[in-house]
Amino acid sequence: MKRSWLELTLVFVAVAAIASLATAYVNHSGWTLYYGDAEAHLNIARRIVDSRRPGYDQIGTVWLPLPHLLMLPFVRSDQLWRSGLAGAIPSSACFICAGVFLYASVKRAALSSWAGLASLGLLVFNPNLLYLQATPMTESVFLAALMALLYFTIAFRETQSLAAVIGAGLASIAASLARYEGWFLIPFVALYFLFVARTNKLDAVVVFSAIAALAPLYWLGHNWWIYSNPLEFFNGPYSAMSIYRRALAQNMEPYRGDHDWRAAWLYYYTAVRTCAGPAAVIIAIAGLAGVYLKRLFWPVLLAALPPLFYIWSMHSGGTPIYVPTLWPFSYYNTRYALAALPLIAIAGGSLVLVLSERLRPWLSVAILIAATVPWLTRPRPSDWITWKESQTNSVTRRAWTRAAAQALAPNYHSGAGIITSFGDLTGILRSAGVPLHEALYDGDEPEWMAATTRPDLFLQEEWAVAMAGDTVATAIQKSTFRHGPRYHLVQTIKVKGAPVIEIYKRD
Repeated sequence: MKRSWLELTLVFVAVAAIASLATAYVNHSGWTLYYGDAEAHLNIARRIVDSRRPGYDQIGTVWLPLPHLLMLPFVRSDQLWRSGLAGAIPSSACFICAGVFLYASVKRAALSSWAGLASLGLLVFNPNLLYLQATPMTESVFLAALMALLYFTIAFRETQSLAAVIGAGLASIAASLARYEGWFLIPFVALYFLFVARTNKLDAVVVFSAIAALAPLYWLGHNWWIYSNPLEFFNGPYSAMSIYRRALAQNMEPYRGDHDWRAAWLYYYTAVRTCAGPAAVIIAIAGLAGVYLKRLFWPVLLAALPPLFYIWSMHSGGTPIYVPTLWPFSYYNTRYALAALPLIAIAGGSLVLVLSERLRPWLSVAILIAATVPWLTRPRPSDWITWKESQTNSVTRRAWTRAAAQALAPNYHSGAGIITSFGDLTGILRSAGVPLHEALYDGDEPEWMAATTRPDLFLQEEWAVAMAGDTVATAIQKSTFRHGPRYHLVQTIKVKGAPVIEIYKRD
């Protein structure tokens, strides 16, 4: 027992050191908020505690709430908010938890510390995941919940304890409040309990299902209470499906994989191979021999469910993934391929099990070398597809955010008030150091509705930041037309390939 705790402590310290170094390096390099989604997650968390109407309603919809709630202790700090570390710290903490639970799960299932270490190394030394865990993204949060779910289900098979069922239920809640693939896992885990429970089978299934179902039921209730539509996150105007349908109506080319299983598999597998590295994929395929030898079917099945969810989602048209080697030769959602990394880690670590105890340490080290050397020979960030995607797709946004913040920061004084749309433009306020409670944005109802529909009567803010032609820009023009408060254009920011940003000041 003491040895097991010592091993877990050493694993925790090692993974924490790796995560901390990666997070510090990413933040020092200025990459923390390259992803537009990272900026959005950070600002959603901030508006819960810093807005004109702070509180529960600011959680919003579409994106699940757990990642934002984990940021709350940190996002109150102006310094951590402005640097992005308020979102990176909880993400890294979840990455650490994921590593510890993965090691403990594989060791317990395979009865081999060396298999656990090999699996752990395949996970934590992947630079694409190391980059994501250093940003305010949701992948690490879900990964921690998934690995905790794996551990408690394995523990139940051995102990048949109610505590393990409850632990699995709580882990499922965390997974389901982090990413929607967590919902997909619930019926499979319930079936697992049905098959492996030796006595009182229905008790285990009912207890797990009752706990796990709380997360989807809560989110349906949240959307019904706030938006009068329990499926607002799925079919509301800001849902991925609605955005896709509007784009199709404007003659956009359908996503690759939309109702095409072959294309969905091709694009997802290509993204996985690029994210994980060809060597890791080959090791994982070879490791299936160890999976079969030691009957480690459940860990592999559970880890395979998130990738299957994404392939299914691509086929249904809800999720696009683009990689630079396939049409349209661009980067989009490549990070979704990291959902396959736990599967690769578990299967790859199982390769150790084909050898005798005496040879396992050598094979474990060989696996780690084979998986990491390709990354070490090409250590440039441009070879990490998740970093490259975030960098490529944010060039224009970062340029106009920086220019607008530099124009606003020296001229804006506290209390003046500023109207803008919540979204990408919120990054300007963060960069300029303007607290969100100084801003009037969509979500501040009924003030937003009044200010944008009758600006001549209700628009009081001294400043306005808009994208040309958006709701705020239209309100400014409407105000002038109706002899309301007049605004003059202080600065127009034009970046090639990006919307025009307009900054107005009230006369």
